Amino acid sequence: MKVAKFGGSSVASAEQLKKVACIIQDDPARRVIVVSAPGKRNSEDVKVTDLLINLGNAYQVGKDYQYELERVLHRYQIIIAGLQLSSELVNTISQDLVQVLEKDYDIETKLEAIKASGEDSLAKILSTYLISLGIDARYLNPQDAGIILSDQPGSAQILPESFEKIYKLRKSNQIFVIPGFFGYTPEGKLVTFSRGGSDITGSIVAAGLKAELYENFTDVDSVYCVNPQIVDQPKEITSLTYKEMRELAYGGFSVFHAEALIPAFKAKIPVCIKNTNNPNALGTIIVSEKEVRGNPVVGIASDKGFMSLYVSKYLMNREVGFGRRLLNILEDEGISYEHTPSGIDDLSVVLREKQMTPEKESFVIERINNELHPDLVYIERGLALIMIVGEEMHSHIGTAAKATQAFADAKVNIEMINQGSSEVSVMFGIKEEGVERAVRSLYNAFFR
Repeated sequence: MKVAKFGGSSVASAEQLKKVACIIQDDPARRVIVVSAPGKRNSEDVKVTDLLINLGNAYQVGKDYQYELERVLHRYQIIIAGLQLSSELVNTISQDLVQVLEKDYDIETKLEAIKASGEDSLAKILSTYLISLGIDARYLNPQDAGIILSDQPGSAQILPESFEKIYKLRKSNQIFVIPGFFGYTPEGKLVTFSRGGSDITGSIVAAGLKAELYENFTDVDSVYCVNPQIVDQPKEITSLTYKEMRELAYGGFSVFHAEALIPAFKAKIPVCIKNTNNPNALGTIIVSEKEVRGNPVVGIASDKGFMSLYVSKYLMNREVGFGRRLLNILEDEGISYEHTPSGIDDLSVVLREKQMTPEKESFVIERINNELHPDLVYIERGLALIMIVGEEMHSHIGTAAKATQAFADAKVNIEMINQGSSEVSVMFGIKEEGVERAVRSLYNAFFR
């Protein structure tokens, strides 16, 4: 049994859904299908999820939302007409969405349900299309599939009892089409994963079914070792370990959701990233272990939008609980951190810039001054993180030296270096303006 998940670009139009149907028919082992909401058809297009968020925002502020609703339904009308399905399906989707808007939910649950309707509607369209082709297919709501989640809207986590319920799906010979991105709490409340969470659904279902393979179909032949928008025609990665892919996803690789691999990793299920537009391409396989290839670095990831909170105090190392109290201040303001490089008398906290609004910034600094009495505290914005990733780095001498030389060759100053305890990655903090120069120089150093 294989679980196949199709991303937004794979289900963006009727033409793409026809390709999806061919891929499903091509392998009888693909018995469970997980889908995203329709993505962009071209670079100028808008994702259906974004249209739904606009609809939810209009509803929340009491604005007339008819225009936003019509934009969403128009996308489905085009897909349904292109698949030559009954227009009644459009009416069904419209009624479902209006019912969500009119239902007596609290506003948070209503907004969650509006966002989740993109995946839900697409799953209904695809299952109907498969049936029209003579395939024994069935739409399956996540609640009926057994996807039971924690009550954390927008960042829900799978509950252990889900896997036993999902495993029961093996008893059927039907092809199930399950919408990704959302599930239900034990009390029956709809909750979603973080944005892009359909990858997580696919991984959870694969783990629950104990599938032999989890296929994640997207719009690229494989994972590249660096962002192809920065480096022209970069090398493809044929195999990765779970840890390497997790680090790369966190570092900015958009091909895979950063949290999606965890269920598959725990269940030791290999994951294959494949191209809907070229399904016979080899793709990239993600496994627990892989053979040694020689190059210690498998990929270079980069991401912008970070900032650093710098705190300095003489004899900080002797002050018991200093770091805990600093992080408690951030926790009180609902701010999560990414990294905490430290010295004897100073500590930096790296976090996502969007979390620290100007109002929060002044309040946080005031609290730090009043409660921790530092010698110096300031915030530096406009940082980017670059990561070199590879499980073999720990056994190769000179990897860090080669990387720092690459930054010097690119004339980019390193603001911060941090190596994780797992030794799978080394992270460099730099100013945003130097990202592309640094990434190209690193690519030349390790891959050319």
